[in-house]
Amino acid sequence: MSPKRIDDGSLTEETGEPRFSPRAPFHTALRSFPLRTRRPGEPLVVEHLVRRFGFTLVAGAAGLRRPILVSELHRPGLALAGHFAYHPPERVQVLGKTEVSFVADLPASLRFERFRRLLSPETPCVVVAHGEAAPPELLSAAEEAAVPVLLSDVPTTHLMGKLTSFLEAELAPRTTIHGVLVEVYGIGILLTGESGIGKSETALELVKRGHRLVADDAVEIHKTSDNGLVGEAPDVIANLIEIRGLGVLDVMALFGAGAVKESQSIALVIHLEPWNEDRSYDRLGLDETTTRLLDVEVPMVVLPVRPGRNLAVLIEVAAMQFRLKQMGYHSAREFAERLGQVLDEKA
Repeated sequence: MSPKRIDDGSLTEETGEPRFSPRAPFHTALRSFPLRTRRPGEPLVVEHLVRRFGFTLVAGAAGLRRPILVSELHRPGLALAGHFAYHPPERVQVLGKTEVSFVADLPASLRFERFRRLLSPETPCVVVAHGEAAPPELLSAAEEAAVPVLLSDVPTTHLMGKLTSFLEAELAPRTTIHGVLVEVYGIGILLTGESGIGKSETALELVKRGHRLVADDAVEIHKTSDNGLVGEAPDVIANLIEIRGLGVLDVMALFGAGAVKESQSIALVIHLEPWNEDRSYDRLGLDETTTRLLDVEVPMVVLPVRPGRNLAVLIEVAAMQFRLKQMGYHSAREFAERLGQVLDEKA
């Protein structure tokens, strides 16, 4: 069998078939596509990934609207070796230098067959990282299956870290609730309560005292991978606060960039409610209650509201008390222990 010459002059020893060079410039980028920005509530699709990371699209343009449903990524080394048991087709497939150099040693017909099996109807896209060139058989299989093939110059491990962080944030469970989110002494506090109870006025007072506003009236909350909660303001009301009688105020314009924050983890919920004479409120602090947001239990404090109570100061104290509890000090329990000791001595 006579040898066949290709770009780098190499060929496979077993079959004499040409061995493609992973660095050979055998493909050209497709023409630019008008990629759309993702709108709130819109499913995450491949074109959003292309826009966010600036990938180069080289094949499978018909599949740019394929949905991305999971945040996990997959490097299909075993699948390219022929082992497809437990292969997760629903994940974004990432090829690095290892995978590309491995398939370069395979016969062209076998490469095409492996890539055809790899690109299932559930596969969102394939990302070839580290500046590697996409194998021509991958491009052919991708066009056939309408699965986008994307190129990136970023090293594989670094790219996977960035992709995972982005997908976890975008695909996290989300909800929007009525409330105000502020950062007080570094602690994210979500103020809830009926309309008109004074949440926005309290937040404005906290901002004047040096704390930061995250969101007023509507708080978008998403769940993180470690079961935490992060809140932020919808774009349309970012940095704005509504005060009855004054209207909508731009907090950043009034108090400076240090008075607002883009997002904040939620550590404590403070519920404001009208003072009810018939209700018995906790006076010692021994009762610890929680509320559930996106199936995550969050500590909650109920503050009754009536004229004469300085809510901003009370919320500052609640934040400091919360931090002390995190450090292991619980003043109410210490008081109970002291009281118990005094009663034991008198008994």
